[in-house]
Amino acid sequence: MYHRILVPLENSPADKTILAHIRPLARLTKASLLLLHVSDGWVARNFEKLALAESEEMKEDRAYLDERLRELRTEGFDCDAVLALGEPSDEIIKLAAQRQVDLIAMTTHGHRFVSDLLYGATADKVRHAVEVPVLLLKVQS
Repeated sequence: MYHRILVPLENSPADKTILAHIRPLARLTKASLLLLHVSDGWVARNFEKLALAESEEMKEDRAYLDERLRELRTEGFDCDAVLALGEPSDEIIKLAAQRQVDLIAMTTHGHRFVSDLLYGATADKVRHAVEVPVLLLKVQS
């Protein structure tokens, strides 16, 4: 069914929602997990273009991603992680194509414009641009 599941993480409490849901699904399908976090601050967005030094945001995001990766591997999951830089929706779409994932599982907040009330800006852009299923879970408070 699923072989590789892309799980974008926010480095926020919202990640507990998606990780709690995706663990049993990955176990059931024996899927590998591909964790992604996108640093999207000013330095991250201009990192390569301006040859900047890594920001505190990027360092913290890398440490957070490494911690989730170790946690999931300790639980027996086949797992990899990528720290990307830039616009989250663009990076999710790009990585999904590059790594040939067959499911994207992500959270949504639903708190801006009309479509965002249902899907969130990032999730809305991703679900319209990819050919694979997108599992959207509303963040649990």
